[in-house]
This record gives sequence, structure tokens and C-alpha cells, in this order.
Amino acid sequence: MRYRQQKLSSLIQEELGKIIARELEFSETLLTITEVAVSDDYSVATLGVSVLPSSKSKETFKKLIESQGMLRYELSKKLRNKSAPKLNFEMDRGPENAARIEKILIDDKIIK
Repeated sequence: MRYRQQKLSSLIQEELGKIIARELEFSETLLTITEVAVSDDYSVATLGVSVLPSSKSKETFKKLIESQGMLRYELSKKLRNKSAPKLNFEMDRGPENAARIEKILIDDKIIK
């Protein structure tokens, strides 16, 4: 990934995190943008999103997709590009898997 793509990815991750926290209400849900990958032409940003508890992921993703236009508009205010990239949300199961493995290790008394 080129330097400009990395900078834009970091900026999108930081700003969208703030926008989502400020504008959207997710009761009893922890939503984290774990990674952002921007396409070579800067027109699409693919966001890895972690949702805990995972049982709320379906309704959380539905709300994110419904809010995509507003999120993109708010993001465009923060970016110095002419327009904000299209946002694609993908489930990141890394934190969920880590929590499951940690629980197994604790239950088996391997770690305290």
C-alpha cells in the first residue's frame, strides 16, 4: 500500500470512529473499526468492523449500512479529497475469536 493510501486509511479509521460514536446509538454494543483498506483509485474504503457481543452484529451492520450516506457525508467534511470514498463494511471476527480462546484457556486453568 502506498503512503497516501496508508494516510487516508488511518484518517478514515480515526474520523469514522469519532463520527459513529457521536452520531449513531448502539445500545449494549461495542463497535470498533479494526482496519481500513482504500482502493488504488481512492473511490472505495473497505472497513473491518468488530462487534461485541457478536449476537448484535446483524442489527449493528444493518444500522451501519442504513447510515452509510450520512457517514460518507460527515466523513467528506473531514477529508481534503473532493469526495469521500464509498464505504464497504466487513465483519472482523479477530477480537471475538481472541475472547473465545481466552475463555477456553481460563476454563481449562491454563491461564489465570
